[in-house]
Amino acid sequence: MAVRSSATAEDLPDASFAGQQETFLNIRGDEALLEACRRCYASLFTDRAISYRQSKGFDHMKIALSVGVQRMVRSDLGSAGVMFSIDTETGFDKIVLINAAWGLGENVVQGAVDPDEYEIFKPFLSNAAITPIIEKKLGEKSSKMIYTSDADHPTRNVPTSRAERAAFVLSDRDILALARWACIIEDHYGRPMDMEWAKDGETGELFIVQARPETVQSRREASTFKTYQIKSRGRKLASGLSIGEAVVAGQACLIDSPRDIDRFVDGAILVTRTTDPDWVPIMKRAIAVITDHGGRTSHAVIVSRERRALPCMQLGPSYPKPVAKPTPNPNQVQQPSPRTICRTAARTSQFQPGLVL
Repeated sequence: MAVRSSATAEDLPDASFAGQQETFLNIRGDEALLEACRRCYASLFTDRAISYRQSKGFDHMKIALSVGVQRMVRSDLGSAGVMFSIDTETGFDKIVLINAAWGLGENVVQGAVDPDEYEIFKPFLSNAAITPIIEKKLGEKSSKMIYTSDADHPTRNVPTSRAERAAFVLSDRDILALARWACIIEDHYGRPMDMEWAKDGETGELFIVQARPETVQSRREASTFKTYQIKSRGRKLASGLSIGEAVVAGQACLIDSPRDIDRFVDGAILVTRTTDPDWVPIMKRAIAVITDHGGRTSHAVIVSRERRALPCMQLGPSYPKPVAKPTPNPNQVQQPSPRTICRTAARTSQFQPGLVL
């Protein structure tokens, strides 16, 4: 079974609570199920959940949580991912955006893999004679999450095969089926939606396992348009997938784990392998975030978009690894130059040493 949490304060205009409460997958047996439910309730009071509520001004004792129990889809043998009925960067509402990876969808929502990305033009979905897939991007998908028989560790990550890395996760038929479902769900709720989906590897069936309102672009102020310009350019260090549209300048601080949060320097550019909701307390103190992995639909990216001035860049598989190494000195800031510019635009972003403005 899958044990999923749903809190009363989630998906508000300025507070999505994305990934703040726990989800447990591949739970077997009555005792394990009850324990997973207890841990879901207890996840209201993890460090990251308390920190998030504190920063948003919520009363800790006025948040309620329910637990949903679902039959697991055998996506460990198939695939899973995330889908939005709106473009997550521009707010263009005629697009369905789908991220997909092999195995359980947790790797996509946690930003642990570079997923495939598909964009579909919604107005043409009603015409069966047209295949309105605007763009298909092949992700690296270097690992996948599968079941285990260990009750203490019910899932684990394994490397994907060369054939899996070279292939698109979804066929055009599946892409269009999911996109049409996204439109149906959006029409039902009357607003842009953020959905999680899974494909059963045994039966080939597609499932929607979660749907919630999109909380950032759908509430964006349409009357305001901001642009940024770099007046003095330096040597480009890297480029990658852009999250947000901004230019910032500052020191680069390499952190390997949220356990090393005390090493982070306020106002620096956070550089790390990947982020999940445990990183939110650090992200609140950063002026930009650079990661090795992730897609445009992960929980950490959703939280980043809530902080509209926090641009992110995801380098992807083309950049030499590892990008981030543990900072050897607790007070040391990794600084390639006096200042480092992190520039994000609609699709691509750059990371370069130099001065700005």
